[in-house]
Amino acid sequence: MKTKAAVLFEYRKPLVVEQLDLEAPKAGEVLVEYKAAGICHSDLSILNGVIAMPPLPCIPGHEGAGVVVEAGAGVTRVKAGDHVLAIWVPSCGQCYYCIRHQPYLCVQRDRARTGVMMDGTSRIKKGTQSIAYMMGVGTFSHYNVLSEKSVLPMEKDIPFEVAAVTGCAVVTGVGAVLNAAKVQPGSSVAVVGIGGVGLNVIQGAVLANATTIIAIDLLDNKLDLAKKFGATHTINPGKENFQEKVNSITGGIGVDYSFEVIGTPKTAQMAFDIIRRGGTAVMVGIAGAQDTIPLSLLQLTGMEKRIIGCYYGSANMLTDLKILLDLYKRGRIKVRELITKDYALEEINKGFDDLKSGGNARGVIKY
Repeated sequence: MKTKAAVLFEYRKPLVVEQLDLEAPKAGEVLVEYKAAGICHSDLSILNGVIAMPPLPCIPGHEGAGVVVEAGAGVTRVKAGDHVLAIWVPSCGQCYYCIRHQPYLCVQRDRARTGVMMDGTSRIKKGTQSIAYMMGVGTFSHYNVLSEKSVLPMEKDIPFEVAAVTGCAVVTGVGAVLNAAKVQPGSSVAVVGIGGVGLNVIQGAVLANATTIIAIDLLDNKLDLAKKFGATHTINPGKENFQEKVNSITGGIGVDYSFEVIGTPKTAQMAFDIIRRGGTAVMVGIAGAQDTIPLSLLQLTGMEKRIIGCYYGSANMLTDLKILLDLYKRGRIKVRELITKDYALEEINKGFDDLKSGGNARGVIKY
Protein backbone atom coordinates (compact mmCIF):
# COMPACT_ATOMS: atom_id res chain seq x y z
CA MET A 1 0.00 0.00 0.00
CA LYS A 2 0.96 3.67 -0.17
CA THR A 3 1.46 6.10 2.69
CA LYS A 4 2.20 9.79 2.81
CA ALA A 5 5.15 10.61 5.08
CA ALA A 6 7.57 13.40 6.00
CA VAL A 7 11.10 12.22 5.22
CA LEU A 8 14.43 13.63 6.36
CA PHE A 9 16.99 13.15 3.59
CA GLU A 10 19.66 15.56 4.84
CA TYR A 11 20.39 17.09 8.25
CA ARG A 12 19.50 20.76 8.67
CA LYS A 13 17.24 20.63 5.61
CA PRO A 14 13.42 20.75 5.51
CA LEU A 15 11.45 17.54 5.66
CA VAL A 16 10.07 16.31 2.32
CA VAL A 17 6.46 15.09 2.25
CA GLU A 18 5.90 12.37 -0.33
CA GLN A 19 4.26 9.04 -1.10
CA LEU A 20 6.10 5.88 -0.02
CA ASP A 21 5.51 2.17 -0.32
CA LEU A 22 4.51 0.35 2.87
CA GLU A 23 4.61 -3.42 3.24
CA ALA A 24 2.05 -5.44 5.16
CA PRO A 25 2.77 -6.33 8.80
CA LYS A 26 4.62 -9.58 9.48
CA ALA A 27 4.28 -11.86 12.48
CA GLY A 28 4.17 -9.88 15.73
CA GLU A 29 3.53 -6.58 13.91
CA VAL A 30 0.57 -4.26 13.37
CA LEU A 31 -0.42 -1.75 10.72
CA VAL A 32 -1.50 1.53 12.33
CA GLU A 33 -3.29 4.48 10.76
CA TYR A 34 -2.00 7.44 12.74
CA LYS A 35 -4.57 10.09 13.57
CA ALA A 36 -2.28 12.49 15.48
CA ALA A 37 1.45 12.99 16.00
CA GLY A 38 3.21 15.39 18.36
CA ILE A 39 6.09 17.63 17.27
CA CYS A 40 8.74 17.18 19.96
CA HIS A 41 12.11 18.85 20.56
CA SER A 42 13.77 15.42 20.23
CA ASP A 43 12.49 15.29 16.64
CA LEU A 44 14.10 18.69 16.07
CA SER A 45 17.37 17.33 17.44
CA ILE A 46 17.26 14.63 14.77
CA LEU A 47 16.51 17.18 12.04
CA ASN A 48 19.51 19.23 13.19
CA GLY A 49 21.80 16.22 13.42
CA VAL A 50 22.33 16.66 17.18
CA ILE A 51 20.98 13.14 17.58
CA ALA A 52 22.37 11.08 14.71
CA MET A 53 19.80 8.31 14.71
CA PRO A 54 18.22 6.65 12.89
CA PRO A 55 20.32 6.62 9.69
CA LEU A 56 19.14 8.76 6.80
CA PRO A 57 16.81 8.82 5.04
CA CYS A 58 14.36 8.47 7.88
CA ILE A 59 10.86 9.33 9.04
CA PRO A 60 11.05 11.20 12.37
CA GLY A 61 8.26 11.39 14.92
CA HIS A 62 7.78 9.37 18.09
CA GLU A 63 4.61 10.82 19.66
CA GLY A 64 1.61 9.28 17.98
CA ALA A 65 -1.80 7.66 18.32
CA GLY A 66 -4.16 6.03 15.88
CA VAL A 67 -6.18 2.97 14.91
CA VAL A 68 -5.01 -0.58 14.22
CA VAL A 69 -5.88 -1.44 10.62
CA GLU A 70 -4.39 -4.93 10.49
CA ALA A 71 -2.67 -7.28 12.92
CA GLY A 72 -0.04 -9.77 11.78
CA ALA A 73 0.17 -13.42 12.76
CA GLY A 74 0.57 -14.12 16.46
CA VAL A 75 -0.39 -10.62 17.66
CA THR A 76 -2.25 -10.78 20.97
CA ARG A 77 -1.94 -7.27 22.45
CA VAL A 78 -4.31 -5.56 19.99
CA LYS A 79 -6.69 -6.29 17.12
CA ALA A 80 -8.01 -4.41 14.09
CA GLY A 81 -10.13 -1.43 15.13
CA ASP A 82 -8.40 -0.87 18.45
CA HIS A 83 -7.26 2.64 19.35
CA VAL A 84 -3.58 2.70 20.31
CA LEU A 85 -0.78 5.05 21.23
CA ALA A 86 2.81 4.54 20.14
CA ILE A 87 5.44 3.42 22.65
CA TRP A 88 8.89 4.39 21.41
CA VAL A 89 10.79 1.97 23.64
CA PRO A 90 9.51 -1.56 23.01
CA SER A 91 10.11 -3.79 26.02
CA CYS A 92 10.63 -7.52 25.74
CA GLY A 93 9.85 -8.32 29.39
CA GLN A 94 12.70 -10.83 29.54
CA CYS A 95 16.04 -9.02 29.30
CA TYR A 96 18.33 -7.99 32.18
CA TYR A 97 16.67 -4.56 32.43
CA CYS A 98 13.04 -5.60 32.04
CA ILE A 99 13.17 -8.20 34.81
CA ARG A 100 14.72 -5.55 37.07
CA HIS A 101 11.75 -3.24 36.50
CA GLN A 102 13.58 -0.94 34.06
CA PRO A 103 11.67 -1.60 30.80
CA TYR A 104 12.62 1.84 29.49
CA LEU A 105 16.20 0.52 29.22
CA CYS A 106 15.19 -2.70 27.40
CA VAL A 107 17.81 -4.04 24.99
CA GLN A 108 15.22 -3.94 22.20
CA ARG A 109 15.40 -0.15 22.22
CA ASP A 110 18.85 -0.48 20.63
CA ARG A 111 17.26 -2.09 17.57
CA ALA A 112 14.49 0.51 17.51
CA ARG A 113 17.09 3.30 17.56
CA THR A 114 18.46 2.00 14.25
CA GLY A 115 15.09 2.67 12.60
CA VAL A 116 14.14 -0.88 11.68
CA MET A 117 11.73 -3.55 12.88
CA MET A 118 12.68 -6.16 15.46
CA ASP A 119 13.85 -8.54 12.69
CA GLY A 120 16.29 -5.92 11.38
CA THR A 121 14.36 -5.02 8.22
CA SER A 122 12.28 -2.01 7.17
CA ARG A 123 8.66 -1.95 6.01
CA ILE A 124 8.82 1.41 4.22
CA LYS A 125 10.57 2.01 0.92
CA LYS A 126 10.98 4.65 -1.73
CA GLY A 127 11.38 2.54 -4.83
CA THR A 128 14.10 0.06 -3.84
CA GLN A 129 15.53 2.25 -1.06
CA SER A 130 14.57 1.35 2.52
CA ILE A 131 13.48 4.23 4.75
CA ALA A 132 14.30 4.11 8.45
CA TYR A 133 11.86 5.41 11.03
CA MET A 134 12.46 6.91 14.42
CA MET A 135 12.41 4.49 17.37
CA GLY A 136 10.47 1.95 15.34
CA VAL A 137 7.31 4.09 15.29
CA GLY A 138 7.93 6.92 12.75
CA THR A 139 4.78 8.88 13.53
CA PHE A 140 5.26 11.44 10.74
CA SER A 141 3.73 8.92 8.35
CA HIS A 142 -0.03 8.56 7.91
CA TYR A 143 0.30 4.77 8.06
CA ASN A 144 3.11 2.70 9.53
CA VAL A 145 3.93 -0.83 10.63
CA LEU A 146 4.99 -1.26 14.27
CA SER A 147 5.96 -4.11 16.52
CA GLU A 148 3.03 -5.03 18.75
CA LYS A 149 5.40 -4.23 21.63
CA SER A 150 5.40 -0.62 20.39
CA VAL A 151 1.66 -0.03 20.80
CA LEU A 152 -0.58 0.32 23.84
CA PRO A 153 -4.35 -0.14 23.52
CA MET A 154 -6.39 2.70 24.95
CA GLU A 155 -10.01 3.59 25.56
CA LYS A 156 -11.82 4.96 22.53
CA ASP A 157 -13.02 8.09 24.32
CA ILE A 158 -9.44 9.39 24.64
CA PRO A 159 -8.75 12.01 21.91
CA PHE A 160 -5.90 10.94 19.65
CA GLU A 161 -3.98 14.17 20.13
CA VAL A 162 -4.18 13.78 23.92
CA ALA A 163 -2.89 10.22 23.74
CA ALA A 164 -0.07 11.19 21.36
CA VAL A 165 1.28 13.88 23.66
CA THR A 166 0.81 11.71 26.75
CA GLY A 167 2.97 9.03 25.11
CA CYS A 168 6.10 11.18 25.40
CA ALA A 169 5.84 14.71 26.79
CA VAL A 170 3.54 13.85 29.69
CA VAL A 171 5.05 10.54 30.78
CA THR A 172 8.60 11.86 30.41
CA GLY A 173 7.98 14.95 32.52
CA VAL A 174 5.71 13.48 35.18
CA GLY A 175 7.78 10.30 35.32
CA ALA A 176 10.99 12.25 35.90
CA VAL A 177 9.43 13.63 39.08
CA LEU A 178 7.61 10.58 40.41
CA ASN A 179 9.81 7.71 39.18
CA ALA A 180 13.36 9.04 38.79
CA ALA A 181 13.63 11.76 41.45
CA LYS A 182 10.85 10.49 43.73
CA VAL A 183 10.14 14.06 44.84
CA GLN A 184 8.89 14.23 48.42
CA PRO A 185 5.91 16.28 49.64
CA GLY A 186 6.87 19.80 50.74
CA SER A 187 9.95 19.88 48.50
CA SER A 188 11.33 22.71 46.40
CA VAL A 189 11.69 22.05 42.67
CA ALA A 190 13.24 24.02 39.80
CA VAL A 191 12.62 23.26 36.12
CA VAL A 192 15.13 24.54 33.55
CA GLY A 193 13.37 24.69 30.18
CA ILE A 194 9.60 25.16 29.87
CA GLY A 195 8.60 23.27 26.75
CA GLY A 196 6.16 20.38 26.55
CA VAL A 197 8.23 18.15 28.84
CA GLY A 198 9.13 20.95 31.24
CA LEU A 199 5.48 21.81 31.75
CA ASN A 200 4.87 18.19 32.65
CA VAL A 201 7.71 18.21 35.15
CA ILE A 202 5.77 21.05 36.76
CA GLN A 203 2.59 18.95 36.68
CA GLY A 204 4.49 16.06 38.22
CA ALA A 205 5.76 18.34 40.99
CA VAL A 206 2.19 19.39 41.70
CA LEU A 207 1.11 15.73 41.88
CA ALA A 208 4.03 15.08 44.26
CA ASN A 209 2.84 17.94 46.52
CA ALA A 210 5.98 20.03 46.10
CA THR A 211 5.34 23.41 47.67
CA THR A 212 7.88 25.53 45.79
CA ILE A 213 8.00 25.05 42.00
CA ILE A 214 10.33 27.39 40.09
CA ALA A 215 10.09 27.66 36.30
CA ILE A 216 13.21 28.92 34.47
CA ASP A 217 13.15 29.94 30.80
CA LEU A 218 14.26 32.76 28.50
CA LEU A 219 10.77 33.30 27.06
CA ASP A 220 8.21 35.16 29.15
CA ASN A 221 5.27 33.57 27.30
CA LYS A 222 6.50 30.15 28.45
CA LEU A 223 6.88 31.39 32.01
CA ASP A 224 3.30 32.68 31.92
CA LEU A 225 2.18 29.24 30.75
CA ALA A 226 4.20 27.60 33.53
CA LYS A 227 2.11 29.45 36.12
CA LYS A 228 -1.05 27.93 34.65
CA PHE A 229 0.44 24.46 35.09
CA GLY A 230 1.37 25.03 38.74
CA ALA A 231 4.65 26.98 38.95
CA THR A 232 4.81 29.12 42.09
CA HIS A 233 7.76 31.24 40.90
CA THR A 234 9.34 32.12 37.54
CA ILE A 235 12.82 33.25 36.52
CA ASN A 236 13.99 34.64 33.19
CA PRO A 237 17.82 34.23 33.29
CA GLY A 238 18.11 36.66 30.39
CA LYS A 239 16.80 39.43 32.66
CA GLU A 240 17.97 38.44 36.15
CA ASN A 241 20.62 36.37 37.89
CA PHE A 242 19.00 32.96 38.13
CA GLN A 243 21.20 31.70 40.97
CA GLU A 244 20.62 34.75 43.12
CA LYS A 245 16.89 34.52 42.49
CA VAL A 246 16.79 30.82 43.42
CA ASN A 247 18.73 31.60 46.60
CA SER A 248 16.27 34.39 47.43
CA ILE A 249 13.29 32.08 46.96
CA THR A 250 14.82 29.24 49.01
CA GLY A 251 16.34 31.26 51.84
CA GLY A 252 19.88 30.86 50.50
CA ILE A 253 19.74 27.06 50.52
CA GLY A 254 19.03 26.05 46.92
CA VAL A 255 16.35 23.69 45.66
CA ASP A 256 15.84 20.11 46.74
CA TYR A 257 15.42 18.96 43.14
CA SER A 258 16.22 20.49 39.76
CA PHE A 259 15.25 19.18 36.32
CA GLU A 260 17.09 20.04 33.10
CA VAL A 261 14.72 19.61 30.17
CA ILE A 262 16.57 21.10 27.17
CA GLY A 263 19.72 19.04 26.68
CA THR A 264 22.58 21.56 26.54
CA PRO A 265 25.74 21.77 28.67
CA LYS A 266 24.86 25.30 29.78
CA THR A 267 21.41 24.40 31.10
CA ALA A 268 22.70 21.17 32.65
CA GLN A 269 25.28 23.20 34.57
CA MET A 270 22.54 25.60 35.68
CA ALA A 271 20.50 22.73 37.05
CA PHE A 272 23.46 21.39 39.00
CA ASP A 273 24.45 24.78 40.38
CA ILE A 274 21.06 25.59 41.93
CA ILE A 275 20.53 22.44 44.00
CA ARG A 276 21.18 22.54 47.74
CA ARG A 277 23.59 20.40 49.71
CA GLY A 278 22.20 16.90 49.43
CA GLY A 279 20.04 17.98 46.49
CA THR A 280 19.39 16.09 43.27
CA ALA A 281 19.76 17.36 39.70
CA VAL A 282 17.86 15.28 37.13
CA MET A 283 18.97 15.36 33.49
CA VAL A 284 15.94 14.84 31.25
CA GLY A 285 16.82 16.71 28.02
CA ILE A 286 18.54 14.66 25.30
CA ALA A 287 21.97 16.12 24.54
CA GLY A 288 24.43 15.40 21.75
CA ALA A 289 26.97 12.61 22.22
CA GLN A 290 29.80 15.13 22.44
CA ASP A 291 28.20 17.35 25.11
CA THR A 292 29.78 17.36 28.59
CA ILE A 293 29.83 19.52 31.72
CA PRO A 294 32.58 20.00 34.32
CA LEU A 295 31.62 18.73 37.75
CA SER A 296 33.19 19.64 41.07
CA LEU A 297 34.08 16.36 42.76
CA LEU A 298 34.19 18.26 46.06
CA GLN A 299 30.54 19.23 45.64
CA LEU A 300 29.61 15.64 44.85
CA THR A 301 31.26 14.35 47.99
CA GLY A 302 31.58 17.23 50.47
CA MET A 303 28.11 18.60 49.69
CA GLU A 304 26.65 15.22 48.73
CA LYS A 305 25.02 16.63 45.63
CA ARG A 306 23.57 14.07 43.25
CA ILE A 307 23.15 14.13 39.48
CA ILE A 308 21.04 11.46 37.80
CA GLY A 309 19.68 10.76 34.35
CA CYS A 310 16.10 10.03 33.37
CA TYR A 311 15.04 8.35 30.13
CA TYR A 312 11.39 8.18 29.06
CA GLY A 313 10.25 9.12 32.53
CA SER A 314 11.87 5.98 34.00
CA ALA A 315 8.39 4.57 33.42
CA ASN A 316 6.69 1.24 32.96
CA MET A 317 4.78 2.14 29.82
CA LEU A 318 2.15 -0.58 30.14
CA THR A 319 0.97 0.77 33.50
CA ASP A 320 2.11 4.39 33.78
CA LEU A 321 0.56 5.56 30.50
CA LYS A 322 -2.83 4.15 31.50
CA ILE A 323 -2.57 5.90 34.86
CA LEU A 324 -1.77 9.22 33.18
CA LEU A 325 -4.69 8.87 30.75
CA ASP A 326 -6.95 8.17 33.74
CA LEU A 327 -5.60 11.27 35.49
CA TYR A 328 -6.39 13.28 32.35
CA LYS A 329 -9.96 11.95 32.23
CA ARG A 330 -10.44 12.89 35.88
CA GLY A 331 -9.10 16.41 35.37
CA ARG A 332 -6.00 15.81 37.51
CA ILE A 333 -3.51 16.75 34.77
CA LYS A 334 -3.70 19.13 31.82
CA VAL A 335 -2.99 17.69 28.37
CA ARG A 336 -5.13 19.58 25.86
CA GLU A 337 -3.72 22.80 27.29
CA LEU A 338 -0.25 21.67 26.15
CA ILE A 339 -1.34 21.68 22.51
CA THR A 340 -0.78 25.11 21.05
CA LYS A 341 -1.58 24.47 17.39
CA ASP A 342 -2.66 21.77 14.93
CA TYR A 343 -0.96 21.25 11.55
CA ALA A 344 -1.57 19.21 8.43
CA LEU A 345 1.31 16.91 7.48
CA GLU A 346 2.13 19.24 4.59
CA GLU A 347 2.66 22.02 7.18
CA ILE A 348 5.16 20.06 9.25
CA ASN A 349 8.13 22.33 8.51
CA LYS A 350 6.06 25.29 9.70
CA GLY A 351 5.40 23.33 12.87
CA PHE A 352 9.13 22.95 13.47
CA ASP A 353 9.70 26.63 12.76
CA ASP A 354 7.12 27.48 15.43
CA LEU A 355 8.82 25.07 17.83
CA LYS A 356 12.22 26.70 17.26
CA SER A 357 10.80 30.19 17.80
CA GLY A 358 9.25 29.18 21.11
CA GLY A 359 5.72 29.71 19.86
CA ASN A 360 4.48 26.22 20.71
CA ALA A 361 4.42 24.15 23.87
CA ARG A 362 3.32 21.29 21.63
CA GLY A 363 2.30 21.34 18.01
CA VAL A 364 0.33 18.36 16.72
CA ILE A 365 0.03 16.88 13.23
CA LYS A 366 -3.57 15.90 12.47
CA TYR A 367 -4.11 13.25 9.78
